[in-house]
Amino acid sequence: MALSLISCAGSEVGSPSGTGGGPGSGGASSASGGAPGSGGSTGSGGSTGSAGSTGSAGTLGSGGNGSGGSTGAGGTGTGGLSGSAGRGGTTGGAGGGMAGRAGSGGAGLGGRGGGAGSSGRGGAAGSGTAGTSGTAGTTGVGGSGHIQWPKKFLGNITQRGQIPSTFTTYWDQIVPENEGKWGSVEGTQGKYNWTSLDNIHTFANQHNIPFKEHNFVWGSQQPGWISGLSQADQKAAVEDWIKQFCTRYPDTQMIDVLNEPPPHTTPSYMAALGGAGSSGYDWVVTIFTWARKYCPTSILIVNDYNIIEQSSDNNNMIKLVTSAMKGGAPIDAIGAQAHGLGNASASTTQMYIDKLTSSTGLPVVISEFDLNIADDTQQKNQMQSLFTMFWNDTNVKGVTYWGYIQGQTWETNTWLLSTGGTERSAMSWLMQFVGR
Repeated sequence: MALSLISCAGSEVGSPSGTGGGPGSGGASSASGGAPGSGGSTGSGGSTGSAGSTGSAGTLGSGGNGSGGSTGAGGTGTGGLSGSAGRGGTTGGAGGGMAGRAGSGGAGLGGRGGGAGSSGRGGAAGSGTAGTSGTAGTTGVGGSGHIQWPKKFLGNITQRGQIPSTFTTYWDQIVPENEGKWGSVEGTQGKYNWTSLDNIHTFANQHNIPFKEHNFVWGSQQPGWISGLSQADQKAAVEDWIKQFCTRYPDTQMIDVLNEPPPHTTPSYMAALGGAGSSGYDWVVTIFTWARKYCPTSILIVNDYNIIEQSSDNNNMIKLVTSAMKGGAPIDAIGAQAHGLGNASASTTQMYIDKLTSSTGLPVVISEFDLNIADDTQQKNQMQSLFTMFWNDTNVKGVTYWGYIQGQTWETNTWLLSTGGTERSAMSWLMQFVGR
């Protein structure tokens, strides 16, 4: 069939956390009083401490000090749900004991903070001074609790700045090949050209398919003017680029925040973003923190090549992700480009995918898959072997094939549809497999 095209713009160049935890549980609100002292009138018990906040001191008595409540344990958990409530302080025993200890809040893991502790019980009646008030628990650390994954997708990219008329016949997710790169949008500092991205974003919304931004930070196809700025101005410019994109497209489902990090490519402004710093990847922490701040519901991805093809690159990605996340980077997924799988076995490829997930706790997106194979039968057989594995592996959230029309793909023989509309064997198998 003949193809008509919707204009957008360019071609690929180069190689291929949620809500914070609530306050932790407080300690016992007041120390338990001792048994009644001789000759003293019975003191009233300590008042109930409010959950997670500073417990109020017990009222003055005339007997011995009661021992304080034990520390409430804050709940921890994953996925942005509320943590279970911490346990309140136990009743202090009679006698001259210690004041109530401060309750500590549980740190939130992956977006679920510690639940508030229940109230400490007041001290028993007795004579003497009341226990000191317990301090409130600390707030849990938040994670990426707002993101929501779309259903497993099979997507593609714009073709040389255009959206083919057959796009939604085959694909249910879209990525701008070049139109979303910083150098394409802000060629002149402070002047943003959103025309192509507007068209792609509108197309995605009209067809109810996920839109993925490619990309925020890369060591290639960045604005030429950025290298001439001071470090302070470079840092401000990168933040402004991320802020401007997220303000215009706040409903973007997925974003390649970082593309092809060192040693593959190195942004000229890396030092301005914090360089290595204490985590070894402070500059990565900086850009992901901005991305979460300005695009709070988007799935934030670090994207690279050879990470499911070669052991050294697989290990380097694991090191980057685990170190940056320990430093506070809210990374949600790993993007594996998958350009180099023409001769790869499905079992070895799956081993690398599953290692990424088991080592980092993050799912994988197959982000730029293609098969540069001239022979139709060989391409179809390799497609069947690899894609069946991708589709059945629960660690893989979706697959984007990188171009599909003959003469418009990044690599010569990766195309799946001729200019006249004839499907290659790999395309016919693929559509039958996914039921399209």
